[in-house]
Amino acid sequence: MQNFTIGQVARRAGVGIDTVRYYERNRLLPQAQRRLSGYREYGDDDVARLRFIRRAKDLGFTLAEIRELLALSTDRKRGVRGVKARAEIRLAEVDQRIRELQRVRRGLKHLVAACPGHGSLDRCPILAALGEETTT
Repeated sequence: MQNFTIGQVARRAGVGIDTVRYYERNRLLPQAQRRLSGYREYGDDDVARLRFIRRAKDLGFTLAEIRELLALSTDRKRGVRGVKARAEIRLAEVDQRIRELQRVRRGLKHLVAACPGHGSLDRCPILAALGEETTT
């Protein structure tokens, strides 16, 4: 097992040094052992865990969800089933967000098409639509 400084582990995992410290404070990463000099010392397992966290964040998982995934990754009884369920929930959230973004896109596309791009501000259809009172 190799021993890495905080800078080395951060580089290997593709995260910043402050991120490593943050994950330690929030118990996503175990507290590092300290050398006699006081410097933190990390191993290959820490690099793998940091990469896992980074990739999970890239997929949109929150830190709480990542903590849950990490716990499930060592749970022999419900691990795979739990991980799949968590991923299915995340996928449903992404699908919902995509639907919302498509709705926003359609609205913006309509407004952009209605705007001639010249003339007086008081006749701008985009500004008029944004300033309208709506009832929900």
